[in-house]
Amino acid sequence: MPDGRVILVGAGPGDPELITLRGLRWLRRAEVVLYDRLVSPALLDEAPPAALRIFAGKVRGRHCIAQSAINALLVHHAEAGRLVVRLKGGDPFVLGRGGEEALACLNAGIPVEVVPGVSSAVAVPAAAGIPVTHRGLASSFAVVTGHEDPRKTAGGVDWERLATAVDTLVILMGLATLPAIAARLIAAGRDPATPAAVIERGLTAAQRVVTGTLGDIAKRAARLASPAVIVIGDVACLHPLLTPTSPVRQRLRHPPPAPLPLRGSESRPDTLAPARGRGPG
Repeated sequence: MPDGRVILVGAGPGDPELITLRGLRWLRRAEVVLYDRLVSPALLDEAPPAALRIFAGKVRGRHCIAQSAINALLVHHAEAGRLVVRLKGGDPFVLGRGGEEALACLNAGIPVEVVPGVSSAVAVPAAAGIPVTHRGLASSFAVVTGHEDPRKTAGGVDWERLATAVDTLVILMGLATLPAIAARLIAAGRDPATPAAVIERGLTAAQRVVTGTLGDIAKRAARLASPAVIVIGDVACLHPLLTPTSPVRQRLRHPPPAPLPLRGSESRPDTLAPARGRGPG
């Protein structure tokens, strides 16, 4: 039987240095790379020059490749004996349809491994100086999609229940529906004066942050574009203090560490055990 397999790799959000060491090792061995729109282009250079690169990105209302076709491509190339890396922004299993792709491979008898990634749900707010939990402000948080499958007939997001169930709400893919989401949360009892923030293109050079309250954040963020992460909760008020550009942090600022070399760095600590079969080292 051909030794093909599929590796679902979380690339992290924005900054290419946020990929894990294990994910980078697999990427450097890939024969086929299916990558998302939010994957940093710098990471594609880490794949072998001869590797086949297939764009499988999606934008709201416009998919260049249907999910069923993505699943079929993964299976096809693995059945042909190739090492396939499915490179996904953030974490594959956090609102990334990684579970669907893993099941499609397993149902076809294809070995699959998941390499977790840094999720935008926590990393992007952190990059904007917003911890999703903070003693005295928030002891719980929920990560919610703002863009559900229109074919779903039941089991949608219960915004009315979430309104007062957790301290911090982190909403992904919700920029277009933010006015409706905010209205539902307020109608269900969430204080319209609750601090809120929207982070556009987090952890990239184009990052922008808009802050406000639940009552006015949709209007304030109307000119932002996807991808964006929405944070609703008292922790959003920490942005002016903890953002990297705050006066306090500027006074305490130290030179940043030198970037880790990507292509060409072959150090492989023995503490990371290789996976079975064609492991990453």
